Amino acid sequence: MRYLTADTHPDHDTICKFRRENLPAISAAFIDILELARSLGLLKLGKVATDGTHLKANASIDQNVTYKRAQTLRQQLEIDIAELMAQAEKADNTEADDQSLPEEISRRETLKAKMDQAIAELEKRAAKEQQKKQKDYDQKTKARTKRKGKSRGPKPKPPGTIEEIAQASNAQSNLTDPDARIMRKNQRASYTQSYNAQATADVEGSYLIVGNHLTQSASDANELLPGYHSIPPSLGKPTGHLADAGYVNIPAITNIQEQEGCPVYCSVHREDAHNERRYDFRPPSKSERATKPVTDPTLLAMRDKLATEEGKAIYKKRASTIETIFGVIKSVLGFRGFSLRGKEKVTGEWELVCLSYNMKRLHTLTQGMVS
Repeated sequence: MRYLTADTHPDHDTICKFRRENLPAISAAFIDILELARSLGLLKLGKVATDGTHLKANASIDQNVTYKRAQTLRQQLEIDIAELMAQAEKADNTEADDQSLPEEISRRETLKAKMDQAIAELEKRAAKEQQKKQKDYDQKTKARTKRKGKSRGPKPKPPGTIEEIAQASNAQSNLTDPDARIMRKNQRASYTQSYNAQATADVEGSYLIVGNHLTQSASDANELLPGYHSIPPSLGKPTGHLADAGYVNIPAITNIQEQEGCPVYCSVHREDAHNERRYDFRPPSKSERATKPVTDPTLLAMRDKLATEEGKAIYKKRASTIETIFGVIKSVLGFRGFSLRGKEKVTGEWELVCLSYNMKRLHTLTQGMVS
């Protein structure tokens, strides 16, 4: 392309600006491609599968700071800035030429602003944690009040202030991209600064991504319902929803099956828990917990459904479709990390990746079609 245009091409920052300013258009194009596939008879929304993958954020894991450390660094920066300002004032009075002072002051003020942002972000998370603890505290207090005599038990402990919760927490905020989170795929994997990118794909033959969303949580436990609702309403409703054991969430499963009328096929055990390798070269991990027995009626019914021949055949489609799609995105499209920062922009970038995959897949599907 550059040869044909005499090396006239947009710079990388121009492409980045175009992408950043056209996120709504990317969302519209994502739906347009799916509707085009349906009009060509290549997409008939049937059973879908939801899965997620951790993709690296455009930020270093070394740029994380805890609440305590951010406060300490902010105090030190305030002292350093005051000292440098005094030196600058002294240099002005004595007409000394110290050109490095303004740059040094500016650098420390920028770093202090990042500390302020990190402290505000961690206090915001602590406020959410306080709300949860307050709700739990109110429930325990109410239950204790109903009991009489010595059987009341110990008095529940109040949740504490936002600052106290933030001080006691090990949560960290990234100075480069505060929306990114420290994640790891499993207990054997290393930690990375990432986002959890989710995709819902058709498993009936087209293998197109019919829905996508992004989460800051390393776990998939709360992503089954968002995955279902990420499918554009214009495509209709799926006839089945497949997911692995990481998506086990009884309220979400009940909602999709009873409120939406869509059967869910979700494994109730981790695949590696009941399909252990006969000859596993990896050393046993002391931190791995034993699989808990299934007792909930909803999960027992799910286990029985997946134990049937029909259930096995349906669930088998999950691994060969959605996981293959992630393989294509990473190895063929070469996308292994985000270049934008902030959850809103990264969400748009992930939708662009899903759109790119769908365009590539649709091109493959249309090969050999009679026009």
